[in-house]
Amino acid sequence: MEIHSKRLPNGLQVVHADVPDTQMVALCILYNVGARNEDPAHTGWAHLLEHLMFEGTPRVSDYDSRVQFCGGEDNAFTNNDFTSFYITVPREHAETAFYLEADRMRGLTLDRRSVQVQKQVVIEEFKQRYLSQPYGDVQHLIRSLAYRVHPYRWPTIGVEPSHIESATPKAIRKFYQRYYHPANAILAVAGALPWEETVRLAEKHFANLQSSIFNLQSSIPSEAESPQLRLRRKTVRRNVPLDMIVMAWHMPDHSSPEYCVCDVITDLLAAGQSGRLAQHLVNEQKLFGSIDAYISGSIDPGLILIEGRLHPDTTLPQAEAAILAEVERLKHEPVSDYELDKVRNRFESDRVWAGINPVNVAVNLAQQTLYGTTPDEDIRRYRAVTADDILHTARRLLTRRNCSVLYYKTISR
Repeated sequence: MEIHSKRLPNGLQVVHADVPDTQMVALCILYNVGARNEDPAHTGWAHLLEHLMFEGTPRVSDYDSRVQFCGGEDNAFTNNDFTSFYITVPREHAETAFYLEADRMRGLTLDRRSVQVQKQVVIEEFKQRYLSQPYGDVQHLIRSLAYRVHPYRWPTIGVEPSHIESATPKAIRKFYQRYYHPANAILAVAGALPWEETVRLAEKHFANLQSSIFNLQSSIPSEAESPQLRLRRKTVRRNVPLDMIVMAWHMPDHSSPEYCVCDVITDLLAAGQSGRLAQHLVNEQKLFGSIDAYISGSIDPGLILIEGRLHPDTTLPQAEAAILAEVERLKHEPVSDYELDKVRNRFESDRVWAGINPVNVAVNLAQQTLYGTTPDEDIRRYRAVTADDILHTARRLLTRRNCSVLYYKTISR
């Protein structure tokens, strides 16, 4: 895939990739702001701003209607590291997409009514998905157990609803002005729009926007998480149907060569029904009803996580011992070429399929630009992972003292 790139004088990074056999154009605006940039006393604000970006500007009162009138679709998501907005329109309406994204980068309405409406929407989401839903607070619990000082200790939704309720229009505007501007953004374009036309439209609609006067460097977490020196445990009881266990180990940041190794390890453990955990602990030993392994995928040092819901006859100590037995296999038995190739091929095929859809290309391209990689480089990095890399990384990271264990117990047992 050929990638073009240009940085505008105001700091906006523009990247582009052609997608053949489509008449659609996808834009993704990635803002380098997420939950990691929030004040510990005012969490959930990046997610709240994601909602408010659809509430209108002094020039466009209804963003979604303009997109739909063009036959397009739009959406957004926020995580701990960044906020991503994406829009897809037919090629003939590409300029409308550029105009709309530049318009809400220029300035939002953010009046008392719109802020109050979206605060209530986000608070209701908090209550329904995280407080009332079974297992909804798992991420709150495991993050606060694994992290002591880093903002990764809370999830994107925030620590508690009161942090969102306390947001005032004035405070939210200041947060918006600090982060939602050209020098803190990446514009990725993919689909049926040539590179030359992309540059013309980007310069026409974005070049006259000013960047923030705030010092963004001061908003990046300054305290690195100290190495974890001993096992941490927490047990909670909730009104849930089955016991659950979550185990987390600290891992390096996205720029580390070990990042890909950790991702391969979790794929070996839980890449669908052929993963080791499903084969051995669900199908053969029948200790779990379901189990998964994944990495948090963060810019700063993140987590390797294994979480599973137990079979009714399994105890939590039995479940923990079974997981640790699979972890020990990774430390002492080299992965076969067949198994490693299967994981690497799966990763590469997922990336190839993602390249068919302009939205996926634009969203992934924006993230890769933030990380300082490319689609081809990502594939090369995963292809380079060896069985020895897995042994070494598993031995270094998957240790008792580097582990946090959450027992999530049903109140009926």
